[in-house]
Amino acid sequence: MVSALLVCVLGAALVFEFINGFHDTANAIATTVYTKALPLRVAILMSATMNFVGAFMSEKVAMTIAAGIVDIKLELYVILAALLGAILWDLFTWWRSIPSSSSHALIGSLIGATIVFTHSVRHVKWEGVLDKVVIPLFTSPLIGMALGYVIMKLVFELFANWHPMKANWLFHRMQILSAAFMAYSHGNNDAQKTMGIITLALVTAGFADPAAGIPVWVKIMCACTMALGTSIGGGRIMRTVGDGVTKLNPVIGFVAETSSAIAIETMTALGAPVSTTQVITTSIMGAGSARRRSSVRWGVARKIIGAWFVTLPVTILLGGCCAYVIGLVLA
Repeated sequence: MVSALLVCVLGAALVFEFINGFHDTANAIATTVYTKALPLRVAILMSATMNFVGAFMSEKVAMTIAAGIVDIKLELYVILAALLGAILWDLFTWWRSIPSSSSHALIGSLIGATIVFTHSVRHVKWEGVLDKVVIPLFTSPLIGMALGYVIMKLVFELFANWHPMKANWLFHRMQILSAAFMAYSHGNNDAQKTMGIITLALVTAGFADPAAGIPVWVKIMCACTMALGTSIGGGRIMRTVGDGVTKLNPVIGFVAETSSAIAIETMTALGAPVSTTQVITTSIMGAGSARRRSSVRWGVARKIIGAWFVTLPVTILLGGCCAYVIGLVLA
């Protein structure tokens, strides 16, 4: 029989996935909307569709969440606490218009809840956290920035003799493809985190075999929920990502989206959950600085970078607090 606590966990997971959809919509479409390559409604619909498709394409990141973070069978309330901690952080950063990582919020909150539950740090797979979380946390944005800079320089060389209006016309249209690629990579990486946490809950409740992978119905449910959240949109963060870091044009938009999508797909293939927010932001910074360093608003960039460093420790604390409070309530 399905317990009420499992229903609460599934509900919280879908809320997290929904928030992830509208929180991170800006990642895929902000540059496309700000350069007017697509109208907002069309861009959101395209992003929702490609997020849905991407969510079905891989399981590596989901299995990292389900089996690569902790080495102990958790109680359902601990998983619920992890989700609530991540939701609180996502809502706070959305309210403050700070592009942050839903991925690392969930992982940090899961670590904190596990530590409180076990009264020990020994049941966290720290080597796996280092390899699959911490190192990709810092390397993926750097890869995005480097790719943005290099590809932008290459574009300058290849299109140096083109008239600016002709180049803008071309990249306006190419940006539709790059935005679709970015939305696909977002679904391929981000949707898997919730799939992983739901699978972890099902294994804990005895309704799933960890060796069987992610149930198909979980994939469908997460893909639909993320697509629905994406369709709502994320205007607050879109303003920061879209035009807060540097002045955008179709060339920078195309380069940034392509660079970030390549970086995210690389990490997905390695099973590493990464922040699409951070990667697209640094890709914009790399592409903008290739034009000239002064074109990047480094004050905004510092605000975003600050969020990278505080997300894990803050969400570890939030997850631990949620686990403590829920444990007291259920005691």
